[in-house]
This record gives sequence, structure tokens and C-alpha cells, in this order.
Amino acid sequence: MNRAGSGAFWRARGRIRGFRGDDPLGEVPLTTESSDFYTNLPLYPDFAQLARDDYYTALPDDWWVGTSDILGSTKLVAEGRYKTVNMVGAAVISAQINAHGGTAFPFVFGGDGASFAVPPVWHDAAADALAAVRLWAHEAFGVSLRVGLVQMRDLRAAGHDVKVARFHAANAVDYAMFAGGGLSWAETQMKAGAHDLPKAPPGSEPDLTGLSCRWGHMQSRHGTVLSVVIVPQERTTPAEFSDLAEHVLELVSKLDRGGHPTSADGPAVKWPPTGSLLEAHARRGKGSLRRARIAALFESSMYWFLYKTGIKLAGFDAHHFRAVVGGNADFRKFDDGLKMTLDCDAQTEASLRALLQEAEENGTIRYGLHAQSEAMMTCIVPSSLSDDHMHFVDGAAGGYTSAAQAIKAPG
Repeated sequence: MNRAGSGAFWRARGRIRGFRGDDPLGEVPLTTESSDFYTNLPLYPDFAQLARDDYYTALPDDWWVGTSDILGSTKLVAEGRYKTVNMVGAAVISAQINAHGGTAFPFVFGGDGASFAVPPVWHDAAADALAAVRLWAHEAFGVSLRVGLVQMRDLRAAGHDVKVARFHAANAVDYAMFAGGGLSWAETQMKAGAHDLPKAPPGSEPDLTGLSCRWGHMQSRHGTVLSVVIVPQERTTPAEFSDLAEHVLELVSKLDRGGHPTSADGPAVKWPPTGSLLEAHARRGKGSLRRARIAALFESSMYWFLYKTGIKLAGFDAHHFRAVVGGNADFRKFDDGLKMTLDCDAQTEASLRALLQEAEENGTIRYGLHAQSEAMMTCIVPSSLSDDHMHFVDGAAGGYTSAAQAIKAPG
């Protein structure tokens, strides 16, 4: 099932470069080669550290920043199609991974879109993959995806920056964190029609190998699944935002598993999976949608059977796989701000709302919260026999999209 070369990519992601206790910077042989920039960054295992701007490194001038966003995502949420929204957002990442197999690169999932950065030698492949996903989203789901690519030197000339860090979320998985405000600017420009790409030729197909959404929704265990989006106000300094983010993280750290929406032994295993049709669209290529769906249902039924019976088959341990899912899940991130999907009790939710309201009134941040009863997960699984699968968590009834909509306009 795996595209040739994707294994090398995931081995590269899992390699810890220069990590040494609390001082990972100490042994990192930073290179002057632009293409090696991201793979030579250290991995930080403490998420709270990444609230601080000095853990981030600016992207090279010749790198390209890609952005995407679903037009009309609020309407799709109202129609109950948020799982489709998440699938399209994750498809942007999946297509880039498969287009650049072999080397790590920074990306971030945003619910109704995704952003990423690539070195200049990847530009053409990145543009083709991004345009192909836009075509696929329209043809498969009737979804309009806005996309854009802008070079860092142009982004800096406009007075903005993009800085990245690598969060070592689990033994075999790390996620990029972004700071500097440049991603937000690039997304705003994209929505205004700048940095657009030529349309993909008819018949173009993105390579979405590994993209899936087989897990059932995860019911809140403690009260509410709370989607949180916090962004600095224009005049807020990095240090001021860092202080606020640290207070927020200290507050939510008291939640069970830090607010992780997935239980320690992983998400629920149900059959048939609710996302089988979405997955079929991702894996069909130029083949039959019916056959692709049958294949997706068959594979998920085998997993369900192995999990229920405890039988291990060809090296695959369903119980181990499920347990690893939770640790690998991307339920919090720094993305020109702080985004989290939390399983939250009523008292902590009230305290968090009070803290954020005070910070907004003081002119430090703007924020949006959205409460729902369940979380959901969209996944990239290059191989079920290794632990480097990635899982993007969002609220199941609007999530990050609705939380962002709740943010008040400046002034």
C-alpha cells in the first residue's frame, strides 16, 4: 500500500538530531545548506517549552510557504460535513508527504486547511501536489479549496516572518510548530486571491497514500470537548504571548492526560467505520469508487477482528497500534498562536474562559472557544507495522473552524 520512498521519509521524521537532556541545541550540527534546514533542527520533547520564541528558527529566504483553506467551511459545518472538511485539510499534508518522500519538512493541520514550508528544489512538486488536491476536493466532494505558495523573501519583504520548531510528540513522531506571524499573513493574502496556483490539468490525481479516517468519534470523558484558538493581538510582543500561553498550558495541565481527548489505551474501535466513503475517495485514484470502498471496509474489518480477538497477524498487533495512536495524536499546536482540542471539565473550562477573557480585555490576545461532545481524528498511516503514524485531532462538530469563527475582530 505504501508509496515507494515514504518509509525513508518517516525514518527521517523519527530521527532525533542533537537531543541531549534539557539542552537539545547543544549538539545540533546546523548546516548552511537550505534543503537541510529542517532536518537539522533539534526535537523538543516538552510542549510547554515551545511557548517561548527563542526555541524557534527562521525559515531560509529561499524556502516556499504553502497555505490552503476551504471556502465556505462554516456552511459545511452547519450541514454536518465537518469530517469531510478535516479529510480535505489532511489531504493537503498527505499529498505533500507523498510528493517529497525521503526528507522531513514542516507542516501544520488547521482543521479546514493546512500550511507547510518546502525548500526551493521542491517548489514544482509542491505546487503540482497542492493544485491536484484542489482539483480532487472539488471533484470528489464539491468542496472549493483555496491554495497559495509564496517565497520567504517576499513574505519578509512584506514585513513578516515564519519561524519553526520541532515538537517530539512520541518516540517515532514529531510535529512542526510555527511562530512569527507569517503563516497568518500568507493565509490572509491567499484568501484575497494572492499567490494562487494554476489549475491542475484535468485528470490530475494527488497521491494520498496512507490517508484514512477509520476511527469513530471520541466521546468526552469529562464534560466537553473544547476547541481552543488563541492568537496574539497585533501589538503583543512574543514574550507577552509566551507568558499567556504558559499560563494557559499550566491551567490545562491539571486535566486528565493534559486534556488529551483520547484515552490512554487509544480511541474506540467500531465497525463499520463512519469515514469509509471518505477514505475510498482518497485511495481510489483513477479506479472504481465502489472497489476502493470495499477495500477500505475489508481492511478496517480485519483490524476490528484482530483487535477483538487479540490475534497478531504478520507482525501486526492491533492493541499496540491502538495504544500508540493516542501518544502520536496532534491535539495541540503552536500555529501563529495556540490551538488545542481538549477533553475539559466544567471547572477548568470556566477558569480558562476567565483567563482568556481577561487577557483579551488587556489587549494581549483574541480567542475563540467552541464546545462539543465529541472529538474526531484524521490519520496518515504509511505502515501499520511501524509506530510513525500521525493523527490529527479536532472537535467533531465544528472544532477549530468554529472556534476561529468565534474570534472577535480587532478593535
